[in-house]
Amino acid sequence: MKTYAYYPGCSLETMAASYHVSAVEVADRLGVELVEIEDWNCCGATAYSHVDELLAQVLCARNLALAEKEERLELVAPCSGCFKNLYFANDHMLDDPDLMEHMNFALEADELSYSGSVTVHHLMDMFATEIGIDVIAARVTDPLTGVKVAPYYGCQMTRPRKKGETLQDVEGPTTFEDLLSAIGATPVDYPHRMRCCGASLIATNRPAALSMLRDLLQDAVSAGADVIATSCPLCQINLEVYQAEVNRELDTDFSMPIIYFTQLMGLALGAKPKKLGIGREIVKVAPILECRSREARTPVG
Repeated sequence: MKTYAYYPGCSLETMAASYHVSAVEVADRLGVELVEIEDWNCCGATAYSHVDELLAQVLCARNLALAEKEERLELVAPCSGCFKNLYFANDHMLDDPDLMEHMNFALEADELSYSGSVTVHHLMDMFATEIGIDVIAARVTDPLTGVKVAPYYGCQMTRPRKKGETLQDVEGPTTFEDLLSAIGATPVDYPHRMRCCGASLIATNRPAALSMLRDLLQDAVSAGADVIATSCPLCQINLEVYQAEVNRELDTDFSMPIIYFTQLMGLALGAKPKKLGIGREIVKVAPILECRSREARTPVG
């Protein structure tokens, strides 16, 4: 069983608990052990880097140093924002010896140091590239036949470009679609799959954020999606929690389930819905999955 350092981040301990339980369940079914980093701290989320970039880097450096201290040099982050922060803090330190020196000076206060030996993965990329699409497809016991899923990348996981990536990787990724196809679902193509959901704009410019959410939801509906799958807790919260406000303020009638890609993977791998946190969502996904499952089993003619 391969072991990874696991950085859940703040959201997965609270509002995104379903993401956490489904991530751990899927990893276990694929022969992967996620070992939570002891005494991890917040990565700075989306805002802190604009307040104090150097201190924001220190927050990430501490998590990387903790993983290195535990001798777990492959680190996985499920949250797209956490992944971005950890990945680029690591990358910047490796490229800038002066920054690395500053980080280690700050880490001395916690009796830590960091040499740059940790590799940071997003959970989705770990499943797709480290485990492999073919391996995942071979483990599927309950394919999600007939379920049309809108894969929502959001704006944190794929941009800006990372080392080794091509422009095609950034502008036209297929990892999410490949995973959905591997578990038997039908990924739908829609233009807003990489557009921002509004993020924390919901707190500073609510009309603009609601308009962005409406456009994203409408795009998925128009593409024929039964459900939107995401890999980001903030995106999931915005699309689900504020869906009713979009309906109320913008005269729409959306009823679109928003769940994590790991919950869909877990179902296809044979896990019970309760173990994946399914049933906690505001717009229930179970009726859609059950209906589609019955349709898939019903002979034509």
